[in-house]
Amino acid sequence: MEAEKVKCLIIGSGPAGYTAAIYAARANLSPVLYEGLQPGGQLTTTTDIENFPGYPEGISGTQMMDDLRRQAERFGTDLRYGVATAADLSRSPYKITIDEEKVIEAQTIIIATGAAAKYLGLEDEKKYAGMGVSACATCDGFFYRKKVVAVVGGGDTACEEASYLAGLASKVYLIVRKPFLRASKIMQERVMKDEKIEVLFEHNAVGLYGDNGVEGVHLVKRMGESDEQRYDLAIDGFFLAIGHKPNSDIFKPYVDTDETGYILTEPGTPRTKVPGVFAAGDVADPHYRQAITAAATGCMAAIEAERFLLN
Repeated sequence: MEAEKVKCLIIGSGPAGYTAAIYAARANLSPVLYEGLQPGGQLTTTTDIENFPGYPEGISGTQMMDDLRRQAERFGTDLRYGVATAADLSRSPYKITIDEEKVIEAQTIIIATGAAAKYLGLEDEKKYAGMGVSACATCDGFFYRKKVVAVVGGGDTACEEASYLAGLASKVYLIVRKPFLRASKIMQERVMKDEKIEVLFEHNAVGLYGDNGVEGVHLVKRMGESDEQRYDLAIDGFFLAIGHKPNSDIFKPYVDTDETGYILTEPGTPRTKVPGVFAAGDVADPHYRQAITAAATGCMAAIEAERFLLN
């Protein structure tokens, strides 16, 4: 398999990948960017973005990613379709296999492969994507001011999302499969004390309904038990908070990750433990997961790659 040699390889698109490409291209690193399975990343599944600086009237996720893509292309980024299917970061130049058929040998690599939100696996989640179903309360909560929403999950993330939404919505239902919360004690107390939040223990969401968007959720209480109850609950928004899976599997033999799979970097930098390999965006961010923070780390990664090559 013949290898192609590049100075800077960026794996993944989205705010982190495209921003890294803009900075790397302007630094004459001749970056090659592979866009992955979902060009533009998770934001292409979001309808309107109102919290990214510079867009006072808001902008659709697809449009913003297209703008970033064209900006990266304008400065000379070699944008390509393809998925990284294998990695060898044991020594430089580092080898990345694309679509199991092409090898790229890179002096520097920026990993911007993102993290995928976990879903329940309901057909209705796809049906109502962008029409009442969301996996990011911070991104979409603003659209549900004074409305009724439900959050699925029982861990810290779910409790944080429920608390955040309680500051906007008129009512928040927290749908918890187990008879208890897995969240830390302080988060549990915060949820239980909030008058706007009602915790529905031992409940499973089995479907959604609505004509032009989510209007309610089909619930089962104590599923499989003799006293099982099925009923519908009217809501305007349905938020998933059952975790994210970072797209980091092929890099795990070489870089450090936490127990979930988020790539660990040197504090305050995008540097991994492999010299010349950097991680940007949601693949290395279990805390914020915002477009603006992803873009910032993409910028940092490109600057670090430039400095690495100079040295």
